[in-house]
Amino acid sequence: MSTALYHDALVAKARSGTGKGRLPHATVSARLDNPLCGDRVTLDLHLMDGRIDAVGHEVKGCLLCEAAAASIAELALGQTPDEARALADGITAMMKEGAAAPLPALDIYTPVQSAKSRRDCVLLPFGALTKALSGL
Repeated sequence: MSTALYHDALVAKARSGTGKGRLPHATVSARLDNPLCGDRVTLDLHLMDGRIDAVGHEVKGCLLCEAAAASIAELALGQTPDEARALADGITAMMKEGAAAPLPALDIYTPVQSAKSRRDCVLLPFGALTKALSGL
């Protein structure tokens, strides 16, 4: 395991378990799989008054995938669907184009930019976020 890629802040984010578990009364849900590595993410969102007020997730995957899902559960709370889409677009630009992190809290994923084979691990939960939001 590369210490540059799996640094303490990233490991702590994955282990935090923020948002871990399915939401029983989700407004929208989405599941995505990465057949190349076997990662699977189910993301649930509950909206109230036009804002995300709860995020739940079930991740069967690597530490990067778990950390990204926990980041969504933390950062998407209180956001409108458009703001959450912008968050997903921002992390996608960060991973694929080397753009700056859309929020300082996402700087922990900067080392993944140089590990092309691991970028999809971070992007899978954000793809599930985008897919869930498309159901609104």
